[in-house]
Amino acid sequence: MLPPRMEIEVHDTGPPQPLRPSRFTFPDVRLARAEGLVAWGGDFAPGTLIEAYRHGVFPWPHRQEERLWFSPDPRAIIPPGGLHISRRLARTIRQGRFRVTLNAAFERVIDGCADREDETWITPAYRRGYVRLHELGWAHSIETWSADGSLAGGLYGVNTGGLFGAESMFHRVSDASKVAMVAMVQHCGDAGVSLIDVQVLTPHVQRMGAVEIPRDEYLRRLGEVKDLPISFCGKSARTAAGPASQGS
Repeated sequence: MLPPRMEIEVHDTGPPQPLRPSRFTFPDVRLARAEGLVAWGGDFAPGTLIEAYRHGVFPWPHRQEERLWFSPDPRAIIPPGGLHISRRLARTIRQGRFRVTLNAAFERVIDGCADREDETWITPAYRRGYVRLHELGWAHSIETWSADGSLAGGLYGVNTGGLFGAESMFHRVSDASKVAMVAMVQHCGDAGVSLIDVQVLTPHVQRMGAVEIPRDEYLRRLGEVKDLPISFCGKSARTAAGPASQGS
């Protein structure tokens, strides 16, 4: 079943701004064990975060150490054309139960992802790093809104070239995060992003079509797309004025 097309209201943050080089050097991720711990230390500066994604690495704070960097083997992705949409979810999309936006409420989305009963890895320092990445045009959020204008759910992640690294999602209304995921895949396809990384396979993303591939295969695909000249906010059904980028 072909996924229903959605209208996505895009709030353009402008092109990604130049970043100061990372002061932290990541080791060869191929030397990491299967669980994926690559390194510890460093910082959550924008340049460090983007350098991590470009090396196939992402931060995953734990209780015992905040600045831990992972590249698990295998790696979970959503392959092009591989999104699974149930009949019920397709019906929800066609009914227009949610308004969908891009970059309209990044901080509210990351706070929604952090607000969970179990322990969150979204520490204050991590949050500041990703909010700054968003201000500089590298991190993006998808929001789903209920008919009464309340934020129903969403997700956020990082774009560099042809990669979108999805970080986390949340919902306050049934199906809201699933609709955000469908919108994310649609927008990535429109923008020319072909590698959607969801890091670790969970039952939720597996039901939506995520699969595991060997880390070496992930790194090969990443190398092919990370430098593509892609404008993540450049294509959409409808564009709305958004805040200007704020420099490096």
